[in-house]
Amino acid sequence: MADLFAWLISFFILIALLVIVIYQLMCLADLEFDYINPYDSSSRINKVILPEFITQGVLCCFYLITGHWVMSLFCVPYLYYNYRLYNQGKHLVDVTEIFNLLPREKKQRLIKLFYLVLLLFLSIFWMIYVSLDDHNA
Repeated sequence: MADLFAWLISFFILIALLVIVIYQLMCLADLEFDYINPYDSSSRINKVILPEFITQGVLCCFYLITGHWVMSLFCVPYLYYNYRLYNQGKHLVDVTEIFNLLPREKKQRLIKLFYLVLLLFLSIFWMIYVSLDDHNA
């Protein structure tokens, strides 16, 4: 039962990460269609960058603590990418360059979105597998 509880927690953490990335994509889309000015878009995106990085780190550590080594290994590339962005100082969106970097920023967040969806499907699979295994035992 504890394993099922761990998978439920990871499911909700992944949902939170998906919401953060989708929010960033919506801000970029609003900027692209000129519904919002660059300053507001940049400030909204920059407010959720660090919570995204921290949540991803918590998820990776959570998988390590609960003994789900494979899922932790799946989280490592995304965590390393975020760490590299933070160390290079490229994690924040610059107001003056946001229009020039808009396609790159959208592509970056779409890749993050697909990666998180893959992790979510794996988490759902393991949650179902554990719940069926607990039911049969």
